[in-house]
Amino acid sequence: MISIADNVKNVSQRIQKATKLASRDEKSVQLLAVSKTRGPEELKMAIQSGLTQFGENYLQEALVKIEALQEFPLVWHFIGPIQSNKTRAIAEHFDWVHSVDRLKVAQRLSTQRPSHKEPLNVCIQVNINDENAKSGIPLSEIDALSEAISKLPNLELKGLMTIPASSQSESDLRNSFKQMSAAFERLKQRHPSVDTLSMGMSGDIEIAIEEGSTLVRVGTALFGARAIPTEKNTENN
Repeated sequence: MISIADNVKNVSQRIQKATKLASRDEKSVQLLAVSKTRGPEELKMAIQSGLTQFGENYLQEALVKIEALQEFPLVWHFIGPIQSNKTRAIAEHFDWVHSVDRLKVAQRLSTQRPSHKEPLNVCIQVNINDENAKSGIPLSEIDALSEAISKLPNLELKGLMTIPASSQSESDLRNSFKQMSAAFERLKQRHPSVDTLSMGMSGDIEIAIEEGSTLVRVGTALFGARAIPTEKNTENN
């Protein structure tokens, strides 16, 4: 049976190979372990293999793990759709939020961020293929939302996140990533704090890295087939 340690090694090798082929520094791409539906013991195995950054979609499930693993110096990313009634807990317990797609949520996160904590790192989620069932804003709205977020005192605008349509051909997927990369480069010119393009998952790590991703969100390739989710949410792997 392949272990989580073996999977971490395999994914790390994929990232290393992809960055080399793209003539990029291996350190220019971070690995975010998508740990939704995974228990603390599985996360400990990943931690023992060197992982320190974990992405969660389900708030209540995540809070249990954050509490259980507080002895470890981990960085927690919230990557799921955000309901307004959950912003306080997200602002209090997470280091990053990848899924900001409206100003109201950003304002609540800023207001509710504890004063003793560093500003909350946020990425704007872009619905690159305009899918009705998926969260995120269109490319055309990035400038306005980014300008508003940059003015909020307890947030640090870090970049963009996307989840392309899974039904795309490889050429269409690559085009989606190219559009995101171009938008990311434009955003960096406007906001010096921007340095993160969160795109690429278990099945398309290589293409995402070739097209400029700086952070890949990987679940299945690290932990195996996913368990039954505890909250309604099918995005982000």
